[in-house]
Amino acid sequence: MNGNEFAEITDAQALIMAECEAVKKLLLEKNREYGNSVLEPIGVFSDATAEAQLRVRIDDKLKRVQTTRKLDDVKIHEDTVQDLIGYLIMMRVAKKFEKCVKKGEK
Repeated sequence: MNGNEFAEITDAQALIMAECEAVKKLLLEKNREYGNSVLEPIGVFSDATAEAQLRVRIDDKLKRVQTTRKLDDVKIHEDTVQDLIGYLIMMRVAKKFEKCVKKGEK
């Protein structure tokens, strides 16, 4: 231990923890509901990799952020930003997941 584990948590740190927890909860709920569809796409209409499909979803969300910002619809904008954060995390997970699958550690 470096002594910082018991330091007071600042308001900003508490907000960071709450936002991270909300994104974690969203990703886990979607994974329970849809399974590993993001990491293991079925490939009926597309043979793109999971990472390529995530890039498309990220592009779509960025376009929506741009559009909702212009519309001033705060709720839609916040949900879209949270989805975008989730997709960015899933892109990192996809790279690690792919390595695990290749090694047979899945």
